[in-house]
Amino acid sequence: MRGKFFQGKIILFSLEFWTLGAIAAGIFLRIIHLGDRELWYDEVLSLLLSNGQKIAYETPENLPVKLASYSDLLNLPPVAGVGDFLNTLVNLLRGIVGGEPHPPLFYLSQHFWLYLFGNGEAAMRSLGVLISIGAIAISYHLGLLLLGHRGGLFLAALLAVNPFYLFHSLNLRMYGPLVLWTLLTTLSLLQLIRLHKVRWANLAHPTISKLLWTLLLIASVTAGCMTFYLFAYWMITLGVVVLFLDRQHWWQHGLRLGAGVLCTIPWALWGTLQQLRNADFGRFNAPPGFWASMGQHLQDVANTLGIHLLIGDWVTSLPNYIPANIPAIAGFMIVGLLIFGIIYGWKNFQPNPETDRNELLIDSHHRLLILGCLLSLFPLCLALAVDIISGKFTLGFGWGRSMIFILPGSLLLMAILIMGRSNSPSASDRWRPKIAGFVLLLYLGINLGDFTLRPREMFHQIADIISTEITPEPPRPTLIAMNSKAWGHVMRLAYYIPPTMPVMLLAAPAPELAIDLEKTLAEKSTAYEQVLWVDSHAPIWSQPTTETEKQAIRKVLASEFQLEETWQLSGTMNSDEFTVQLYR
Repeated sequence: MRGKFFQGKIILFSLEFWTLGAIAAGIFLRIIHLGDRELWYDEVLSLLLSNGQKIAYETPENLPVKLASYSDLLNLPPVAGVGDFLNTLVNLLRGIVGGEPHPPLFYLSQHFWLYLFGNGEAAMRSLGVLISIGAIAISYHLGLLLLGHRGGLFLAALLAVNPFYLFHSLNLRMYGPLVLWTLLTTLSLLQLIRLHKVRWANLAHPTISKLLWTLLLIASVTAGCMTFYLFAYWMITLGVVVLFLDRQHWWQHGLRLGAGVLCTIPWALWGTLQQLRNADFGRFNAPPGFWASMGQHLQDVANTLGIHLLIGDWVTSLPNYIPANIPAIAGFMIVGLLIFGIIYGWKNFQPNPETDRNELLIDSHHRLLILGCLLSLFPLCLALAVDIISGKFTLGFGWGRSMIFILPGSLLLMAILIMGRSNSPSASDRWRPKIAGFVLLLYLGINLGDFTLRPREMFHQIADIISTEITPEPPRPTLIAMNSKAWGHVMRLAYYIPPTMPVMLLAAPAPELAIDLEKTLAEKSTAYEQVLWVDSHAPIWSQPTTETEKQAIRKVLASEFQLEETWQLSGTMNSDEFTVQLYR
C-alpha cells in the first residue's frame, strides 16, 4: 500500500505510519532510559572533567583512603562569586590539556548543564538526549531537501532508532553531539548551494536566508572542530561536496568553511599544542607486517560499518554463542548490499517525484547517488588511506565511535537506495515501503534487546552489599580492597557508594594487594567491620589477578575474617566484570 495522507489521518501501515512510529519510539526509548544504566568507565571521567576537578584527582596510594574524599571530586566546586566561577573554568581547561585527547566544547557544555541540573545520571544525559532529538529533526530537513517529504521522514526514522546512535545519545561522551554538528554542517552547506542554484525571485528575503545559513555553517563547523579532532575528515568531505555540486562558487563556500576553522585558532594555539605534547599515539600503532597491517585495516572498515549500521552497542559484550568476528561479518555483508544497491540504483534509480522538483536540490539520480556515497563512503576511505600511510589504525578505535560522523551519510545512502523509484514501474517498487518497515523494525528489535537483556548495575550492587551488611550505630568502617587503581573504577565506587557510609578504599595492583592488605589489617588503630574484596577482571592500568595472587589475598583475609558470600558482577563491557567477596 502506498503511504499517503487521507482527511488528515495517516493510513494504517503506510510508510508514514512506520516512520512516524519509529521516530516516536526512538524518542520514547531515550527518555525512559535516561537513568537506568550506570555510568561506564569513560562517562565518569567525563563528569570529573566537566566539573573542573580532574586536576585535583590523585591516584590512590597503597594505603587506605576515605572513599568520600573522592566523592567530593564528582561535585562542582563551591562558587562564591565570579572569581570562583572563572577559576573552575580554568581548571576545567587545564584538566583537558593535561591528558585528555579531545577538544573542550563537550565538557564546557556539560559544565554549564551541571550548574542547572546537577550530576545525577538522568540529569547529565538529558543534554545529550535533547541534542539527539534536535539531530533527528535536522535529518528530516536534510532528507526533505534531497528526497522529499517521505524520504525525510525515513531518514529521520533511521537516525531515531539506529542502535549505534541511540546508545551514544544516552552516553555521556562527545560522540552523540558530533552527529548534530555533522548534520548541521551538511544541511547548511547544501542550503547555500541551493541558494546559488534557484532563482532568487522565488525566495522570500534571499539575502537574509543566505546570511542565516552562512552563520549556521560557520557555527556548526566551529562546534564540530571543537568537539572532535577527527572532524577534520568531515571538513575535507564537505570541500569535495562543494567541488562536486557548486564548483563555480567554491571560493565562497571555502571562505565560510575556513571561517569556522579560524574560530578554533585560539584553542589550537593554547590547548591543542599542549595535548599533542601529552598525546599517546602508540596505542594506534598497526600490527607489524604488511599483510597483518592490511588485514587489520580491512577489518576496521568492516567492523565500523557493521557496528554503525547493524550491531550497535551490542559489540561491547556479544553473547558467548555468537562469533567474536560477527561485527566484521556484518560489515562485509553490508558492504555487499551497498555495492549491489549502488549498482542497481545507478541503472534504475530516480528521486521520489512526490514534491515539486524545484524543492529538491538534486533531480539527477546519478548525482544524488554520488552525493550519498561522498557523505558516507568517502570519509571512511579517507580515514583508511590516512591510517595506511601513517601506519596507525584510528579508524576502528573505540568500537567505531571515532568515525561516528559517517553515520548520518551512511543512513542517507540507505534512504536513497531504499526510497528510490525505478525508471519504469515494477513490482519491486511496491516492496520498498516493506523493506523500509523491516529495517526500522530490525533496529527497534536490536534496541529493545539491548535495553532489556543487558543491564548494567554493578556498582549499585556493591553499594547494596555494603549498606545491607553495615551494623547499627556506631558502625565500624568497611574496607574495600580492589586490584585496580584506574580512575574509572575508583570514581565509580565513589559515585555509587553514598559518602555518608564509613568506607575506606585500598587500591593496589594485584601483585601488591596481598602485602598492602596485610599491613592494613595489622594496623590496629582502625578496626574494620568487614572487608569487601573487589577483584576486577580488567584492571585497565595493570594485569588481572592470577590464581597465585588470589590465594595470597585469601590467606591474608582468612587470618582475621570469614568469607560470607561471593558475587559475580557483570555489565556490558570487559571493564564491568568483577568478582566480589564479602568477609566479616
